[in-house]
Amino acid sequence: MSADYQIVQVDHPGQAAWGIIGQGISDYNQQQAGEGSKGQVLCYALQGPDEVIVGGVIGIIYWDWLSIDLLWVKAELRGRGFGQRLLALVEDEARRRGATHAHLDTFSFQAPEFYKKLGYRVFGELPNFPAGHTRYYFTKEL
Repeated sequence: MSADYQIVQVDHPGQAAWGIIGQGISDYNQQQAGEGSKGQVLCYALQGPDEVIVGGVIGIIYWDWLSIDLLWVKAELRGRGFGQRLLALVEDEARRRGATHAHLDTFSFQAPEFYKKLGYRVFGELPNFPAGHTRYYFTKEL
């Protein structure tokens, strides 16, 4: 490594760091795999009284894949169908935008059975991540 360069730890990366690093990998991916490397972000929020967010889903489409990054519903609202509706909305919009596959990950203490019930299948596992639990990787054809 050249003496002109140094590597520094960034404790709280701001938008500038994310933007530069993200744009760099996006440009490289587009060179290698063609259009579609610039993700299309999808977000649906579940709002309660006073427009307070009590749940939601965030996903991103790359090429023809929907990546579910986050899905959360406040504990006291779980089991009432909100998670299923949020997931259906993001999947439907992804299909409308050309996605034909979806993937996500979850932990054994989160919601693996929820995703299985909705047609997702496990394609990978990391045992003891964190200790005593498993991280699951799921996929689904849209």
